[in-house]
Amino acid sequence: MSTGSIQARAEGWLGNNDVRLLIALALAIGGLYALFSAVLGFQLNGTVNTLRRVAFLSAIYAMLALALNLQWGYAGLFNLGAAGFMAIGVYTMGILTAPVTASPPGFGLPLPVAILGALLVTGVTGGLAALPAIRLRADYLAIVTVAFSEIVRLTFRAPEFANTRIAGVAFGTGGATGLSLPSNPIRILFYTDPAATAPAPNALGTAIFSVVAPLGIEETLVIGWAYVIVLCLCLGLLYWLMIRLGKSPFGRVLKSIREDQQVTQALGKDTRRFKIKTFALGCALMGLIAILWRLSGGYASPRMFKPIQTFYIFIALFIGGTGSPTGSIVGGALFASLLFEGPSFIRRVVAEYLQLSNAPDTLVGAIAELGTLDVTPLLAYSVQDVSISALRLMLLGIVLVYLMQRHPEGLLGHRKAIASSVDLSRQEPREDDNE
Repeated sequence: MSTGSIQARAEGWLGNNDVRLLIALALAIGGLYALFSAVLGFQLNGTVNTLRRVAFLSAIYAMLALALNLQWGYAGLFNLGAAGFMAIGVYTMGILTAPVTASPPGFGLPLPVAILGALLVTGVTGGLAALPAIRLRADYLAIVTVAFSEIVRLTFRAPEFANTRIAGVAFGTGGATGLSLPSNPIRILFYTDPAATAPAPNALGTAIFSVVAPLGIEETLVIGWAYVIVLCLCLGLLYWLMIRLGKSPFGRVLKSIREDQQVTQALGKDTRRFKIKTFALGCALMGLIAILWRLSGGYASPRMFKPIQTFYIFIALFIGGTGSPTGSIVGGALFASLLFEGPSFIRRVVAEYLQLSNAPDTLVGAIAELGTLDVTPLLAYSVQDVSISALRLMLLGIVLVYLMQRHPEGLLGHRKAIASSVDLSRQEPREDDNE
């Protein structure tokens, strides 16, 4: 292979220094939270745990944004039912892996088989849901999908399906109490019997635990970081697949559908079939990512799949910019680290150094004190535990308004992948210019 071809492939992979941008972003976020931890006086174990949680959520939301970008950014399919398809994937996997004698009972299948089955069920469900709705305009498609998502969530929550039997087959969703999932599969790398209550470490676990124990780092934290590394590898693989898909003939058809569906149909493409395939593939990916998310905790509940979850994914996608795989990762990381986790750390820093007390019971009472030019009651009210979710929503609203006014295409929306296989904006020099 010639040097020129190697350089061309390297430039294609780096894509305007995208990999360097993502590495710099990860280091910046890690440095910011390390500083937060130092300000709050965390020990090493607490600092490492903070970085683990931020990295975990950043990888999850980056992958979810990539999956949604396939539907919305590439094909223009406005899917507001992402949380419902995530629930289908997680619950299908949980039911397939639950022992037959458990309560609620399952099918007792191995985890890899159950994950493949969950992908199949989620993809088929997404395709079937798209059949009647795919002909609708974007706003009506959004209404149909968000309604479908709520139907799924309420079905899993219904007591009638908590422990039921259909056609002689016993299974259950656990109802409102939720469903137990298999333990973290990464534990098999460190323990001889990962399912045991007090498992004994294997050779690898013994070697690693003996190194980190003097530093005050717990075993569970080592397992958590190992799982984060696996998630980052999955994120890198999904990122590469999305780039390859976007440059493939299939991806170019999707982007042409997004730009002008009638012109694409005039070129002889069955746009309806392409949209159904894309919708099903995106839903299957959402189900898989949700499985990776919930396996870390070993538990799933209907309240984890409320419509607000879909809203969070869209916020992450809008921040980075639709149509850009790199923008999806940037948006997911910024959303998870700054907007989702940020308010909690802001509350802790403010409470640590301002020593606020006597917080008003209501927001109206806190705002009323501003008339005396005293902002302390408002700060005290804002940093309460019960106010964090409201503070998070306020920040999301402010960010959305700012993006719509200043950057309506997102931070990297100007790099949206085009339908053409070549850059049409590049002007080739004319022969007259060389004379």
